[in-house]
Amino acid sequence: MTDSKTSTAVGDRVVHKTFPAISRHRLALYCGASGDHNPIHVDLDFAKASGFPDVFSHGMLVMGYLGQALSDAFPPNRIRSFSTRFAAITQVGAELTCEGMVAELFETGGERCAKLTLTTKDQHGETKLAGEAVVVLS
Repeated sequence: MTDSKTSTAVGDRVVHKTFPAISRHRLALYCGASGDHNPIHVDLDFAKASGFPDVFSHGMLVMGYLGQALSDAFPPNRIRSFSTRFAAITQVGAELTCEGMVAELFETGGERCAKLTLTTKDQHGETKLAGEAVVVLS
């Protein structure tokens, strides 16, 4: 969990979490848990017939990883907003790193807050997800 000390500054990395490689098993589990049974995520023949070399991750699974990284750094009751946009397909085998940097500090409603710039990148440095969040520091 991130310390809410007053020394937090613009440019500080306050969210950082890495995840193991996304496996086919993980995709199958996510299909069952989410109810998203789109065959593009689990059926190799379907993926190839659709012009892809392999199945690929659900975007919402990747967003879930970023949300977990954010809520590991800040308790949910201190997260005021969280939004993302998908930047690229996340392939099977991708090892994801989620980060959040302080972009702005401000006060609103008596709360000291930070606007964070969020990213999820694979092991090659390709951005898969970009977003932002507003969190309460103290």
